[in-house]
Amino acid sequence: MSSPDASKVIPIVPATMENHDDNPIALYAAAKKVYPRSVQGVFARWRWAMVFLTQLVFYGLPWLEWGQRQAVLFDLNTRRFYIFGLVLYPQDFIYLTGLLVISALSLFLFTAVAGRLWCGYTCPQTVYSEIFMWVERKIEGDRTLRMRLDESPASLEKLVKKTFKHVVWISIALWTGYTFVGYFTPIRELGMAFLQTQMGSWEVFWVLFYGFATYGNAGFMREQVCKYMCPYARFQSAMFDRDTLIVTYDPARGEPRGSRSRKADPKALGLGACVDCGLCVQVCPTGIDIRKGLQYECISCAACIDVCDGVMDKMNYPRGLIRQTTQNGLDGQWTQAQMWRRIFRPRVLVYSGVLLALTVGLLTSLVVRTPLKVDVVRDRAALSRIVAGGKLENVYRIQIMNATEVEQQYRLSAAGLEGLELASDTEVTVGPAESRWVPVRLQIPYGSAAPGSHPVEIHIGAVQGSAHIAEKSVFIVPR
Repeated sequence: MSSPDASKVIPIVPATMENHDDNPIALYAAAKKVYPRSVQGVFARWRWAMVFLTQLVFYGLPWLEWGQRQAVLFDLNTRRFYIFGLVLYPQDFIYLTGLLVISALSLFLFTAVAGRLWCGYTCPQTVYSEIFMWVERKIEGDRTLRMRLDESPASLEKLVKKTFKHVVWISIALWTGYTFVGYFTPIRELGMAFLQTQMGSWEVFWVLFYGFATYGNAGFMREQVCKYMCPYARFQSAMFDRDTLIVTYDPARGEPRGSRSRKADPKALGLGACVDCGLCVQVCPTGIDIRKGLQYECISCAACIDVCDGVMDKMNYPRGLIRQTTQNGLDGQWTQAQMWRRIFRPRVLVYSGVLLALTVGLLTSLVVRTPLKVDVVRDRAALSRIVAGGKLENVYRIQIMNATEVEQQYRLSAAGLEGLELASDTEVTVGPAESRWVPVRLQIPYGSAAPGSHPVEIHIGAVQGSAHIAEKSVFIVPR
């Protein structure tokens, strides 16, 4: 018997690895390719409806005309942003900020109510993945045929199908890149430049870059983007609570699961409603098993609901083994009415109120905005000078930006000092959606004001219209 104070010695023996060359140890497991199965149902129809709607807006909007121009055009060269009847300048950046805040609050609201609806139905990654998978199914076949084709050795059939698929994918991706650039360069001019091989280097770069991103993300990365690249999947749990509608498997009804014939009584066999067919896993675009509970990879596309409802119909079981419900509703076996009453909880009402207020405020600001922008810059080359007639003169440069699409005539005046008068042209004409620099000379009688800096206001107003702006500046009187 050893002494209790004796130190314990653990021998260290080098590990031996048998058959090291034949069985190397992998430090990581490569991701398995997901082969989503096609599915029909209510949610699949909704998903395709959103695909058509989003792409109709994205591809069609640049081709709409508004008067003599493109309806939606973000002209970076001239720093003009045309959105139907609105003409915005960089000074209107506050509206973009408001739009981003409204979009973020909308995302919070929709997530709090019904989980990741954005991801499952309108996210560009989901939309284009759905389009690319549809092309893949049409050319290579459904899940089993695609798996068989990938596992088969090289052949002419395989080469033709793979080549044709990628040609279609690249065509869609390039058209997507072309449309994207068409929001910043008039799309018809861009098309003529392409036909004449006169596209600018930056336009070519962004068409290829956006096309490559679409081709890579929708064609190859797909669920990897949702799992590892999208930050929304990581912080979604912070916006979920027990009253959020999520895609959920009902274990109380489905377990224990197991296969059986249609005519068998599951209660007599001691089985639940789940037949363990695995179709819910096969149709999932991210390759998860919803029966294991809510996972961050779930994008709430509800494909598993559609396929499970189809299996329940074939087995003559009630639908809803996998359904959209809340955690409280699932645990308490609530009715739809009880569940929906809990959805409109204080958190949702606060989000809705703030969102409504911001939206109304933004729209009101756009409606009542003055279609005129003015910037006053003092001429630093000559701060103050004495001119003929014994008057003291200050020179300014005024940038007048016409935020309408018709020619405007503006009248200028000044106030703030006794005897202050405008010695330059009092009226100026600015073309549609144009910006013009105008020199302005202000004069006062010499000796009528004390030396120093005196505040003045320069007024610019439309001759035909109510647009009027008063810009503050200073009049310098030398010592």
